[in-house]
Amino acid sequence: MMDKKLTLQLLSIGFVKSLFISIMIVGVCVASSYNSGKAAGILNKMSAISKAANSRSLIAEYGYTHTEYRLSYIGRKDAERLLHPIVIQAAGRYQVDPALVKAIIMAESGYNAKAISKRGAKGLMQLMPTTAQALGVEDIFNPKQNISGGVRYFKQLVNQFNGDVKLALAAYNAGSRNVRNYQGVPPFKATRYYIKKVFKYYQIYKDQMMGEMDRA
Repeated sequence: MMDKKLTLQLLSIGFVKSLFISIMIVGVCVASSYNSGKAAGILNKMSAISKAANSRSLIAEYGYTHTEYRLSYIGRKDAERLLHPIVIQAAGRYQVDPALVKAIIMAESGYNAKAISKRGAKGLMQLMPTTAQALGVEDIFNPKQNISGGVRYFKQLVNQFNGDVKLALAAYNAGSRNVRNYQGVPPFKATRYYIKKVFKYYQIYKDQMMGEMDRA
């Protein structure tokens, strides 16, 4: 009986590892096409990644459509690999650098899908409930919905501040009103530290993605 259970566990682990590798391969191809400027290639890769992100096996294993999300418990590195295709998809849709999206997620929640801040911000990109509702996010803890809503919101801020990413990050952290009132980055230590942290992670993820493209 124990041998049978062990065999099933090993098969399950092997399946998940294979799934990780498959998603990473698709993600790297998409990132490469994303930077190449070949529109047709991007559309094809986006279609492939959409299928991977919404596959029955992935949904069954990690419960993207249910209340309980195991991403909080599998470790940051594994969560990064699983969320890579979702990040690429949202980044492509709203024309935001995927490395920057990853950096914001890392700074906001450390890739904890069920993170809740003291102020009540929730999920991977730490959306406030009212903001999430305005963005049409029905389940704030759903990784795909949270990332899509967060990237959409960040893009709105970038447009609001005429393409200034630093001001958009300041607004994401401290609110648009504070950025307007101070006519720039607010003199809040937490906000200034947040911006530095995001840019630090951005460089790390940018170098990582470039390295993956070079190896592809």
